[in-house]
Amino acid sequence: MTTPGIEEHGLRLIPFHGLRFVPERVGSLAAVTSPPYDVVVRPDGLNHLESADPHNIVRLILPQADTPDERNEQAARTLRDWLAEGVLRTDPEPALYVYEQRKGELLQRGIIGALALSAADAGIVLPHEDVMPQVVADRAGLMRATAANLEPLLLTYRGEDAGLPDSSAAEIVEATADRPPLLATTTEDGFRHRLWAITDPAEVAAVTRDLGHRQALIADGHHRWATYLRLQAEHHAPGAWDFGLVLLVDTARYPLQVRAIHRMLHRLPASEALAALEPHFRVRTVDGPLPAAMAALGEAAATGNAFLLTGDGRFHLVTDPDPELLDRTVRQDRPEAWRRLDATVLHATLLDALWHVPDTPEHIGYIHDTEATVEMAERLGGTAVLLHPVREDVVRDLARQGVTMPRKSTSFGPKPATGLVLRSLNA
Repeated sequence: MTTPGIEEHGLRLIPFHGLRFVPERVGSLAAVTSPPYDVVVRPDGLNHLESADPHNIVRLILPQADTPDERNEQAARTLRDWLAEGVLRTDPEPALYVYEQRKGELLQRGIIGALALSAADAGIVLPHEDVMPQVVADRAGLMRATAANLEPLLLTYRGEDAGLPDSSAAEIVEATADRPPLLATTTEDGFRHRLWAITDPAEVAAVTRDLGHRQALIADGHHRWATYLRLQAEHHAPGAWDFGLVLLVDTARYPLQVRAIHRMLHRLPASEALAALEPHFRVRTVDGPLPAAMAALGEAAATGNAFLLTGDGRFHLVTDPDPELLDRTVRQDRPEAWRRLDATVLHATLLDALWHVPDTPEHIGYIHDTEATVEMAERLGGTAVLLHPVREDVVRDLARQGVTMPRKSTSFGPKPATGLVLRSLNA
């Protein structure tokens, strides 16, 4: 999207020396990739990735040790070893990278580069979710130790609307995708990934000039964005810490999918959760299996707040909140669209007022995968709270108003695979 008056203060994306795995030194490029750190379902997913290849990127983004300091030092040591052994190598020329993901009829392309963090001050990069301080602190410790951006944020912008001429950036992305790629691999989720480098000065200048007129929405990576800003503030001299690794996708050309992020309540059994809702919500059991229950949730969410609870082997549809209860529990100083969000009602009314569940990792897990959330709730005797996704236009409208949604309200995708290109802050 273009914002009037930001032509000289819009997105500033610059080339960088990409740090990439050397194909000959690993089992396969697919085997060393990972989903973003917050999508990996631990411990099963973590163990699976670690066993896929001794050089899987998960050993950097989710190192395993007893304390945070030990984890961070382990990641830093692993990165140094891989560089010394030639497992990772720095590209000789600074580049912007065109990145493509394809699965069936789904195609997404975008540009990976180092984005100037000054865009945060000017309101050019729009967050739409709150963040958890402990997660930012965790990511900051890892980034300090490794002096690297290990995985890109996913940002979206609106290029030219359908029927209008393409922008320079879009034209260059499409032309680049017709060339032989630097790498191509297919991950086990069925996505085919390809990466190209843009090194021609004229093409780089055209892309950066076009993006200099744009405003972007953080689709995925709010905690990493907050981490970038924290670490920039710690480094007073201008330099590499003034930039952060991002993937920019033009959603006028490549619309993203929006999914919900579910809650796993570790210490609240489903029976207790349901009992606390009885006087205030309509609760009814719906038929499974899971896809049928999620379809019922989708139908209910079209007309009002709706949640699907499980953990006891059955699916419970929760709808029709008491309006007086919402008035008492949901803050009044926000737009009505924010007050009606399922995530808002979930956190303010259910978690805080009725269930008294603290928003801490030992009490609440945030899980992207629906089946994994249900399985974990049944295995641990907790409660899975399944949500329906928020529409993208609602997210953008609230972000433009400067209103952040409750943390982990949305999951935009497809998300970039971690491990295809990294950015060293020492290069």
